[in-house]
Amino acid sequence: MIRLTGIRACVFDAYGTVFDFASAAARCPDIPEDRRAALTTLWRDKQLQYTWLRTLQGRYVDFWQITGDALDFALDSLAIQNPRLRETLMELYRTLPAFPEVREVLFSLRQSGFTTAILSNGSPAMLDAAVSGAGLNGLFDAVLSADTIGAFKTHPKVYQYALDQLGLPASAVSFQSSNAWDAHAASDFGMRVVWCNRYGQQRERLPGVPDHEIRTLAELPALMPTTRTGPCGISFQQ
Repeated sequence: MIRLTGIRACVFDAYGTVFDFASAAARCPDIPEDRRAALTTLWRDKQLQYTWLRTLQGRYVDFWQITGDALDFALDSLAIQNPRLRETLMELYRTLPAFPEVREVLFSLRQSGFTTAILSNGSPAMLDAAVSGAGLNGLFDAVLSADTIGAFKTHPKVYQYALDQLGLPASAVSFQSSNAWDAHAASDFGMRVVWCNRYGQQRERLPGVPDHEIRTLAELPALMPTTRTGPCGISFQQ
């Protein structure tokens, strides 16, 4: 196993990487069990498509509206009609739980001296609610939203925004995403990338090559040399 060297910050995508987006439909008893998987897939696919298309069109709206529009499309497409269902699902999406290993991984990375951050398409209000609801307050040095840029990933300006806020070069950042398209784009931008392939996806045929592929974030700390502080406050890795 080849560890990532020279890394000073670990930056995480949010939805699907830190937070379990599939749990929204899974926790909703008003959706027939045999329709939950289809709803989750269609909702997510449309959500991503709308971010890309709106960025290309220069017609930005925040991720909360994108998420609602995608949900409306999915509910209509599956002929699921329930006046209160949309409100319930949106609230469940706002309070997604973190994957089971996330807290321990973040704690381990911070104990080892790494800066931790989120870089997400999510709006600031969505991310604040998700981090707080999942009990992850204090485990991120920065929670960065593409909303500040007015464009969504994979626009290079979004990745540059993270570097500007962290004050680091791309080579000093390890970016973790469960979305293959996001992992490839961050790699092509110049970041070191760990693709958390939670869902057993095939590799994309896109520019950029992730440095590592893992199945859960629990495998991440082993890839990171521990940052220590030696005499005279000089940092080194081992």
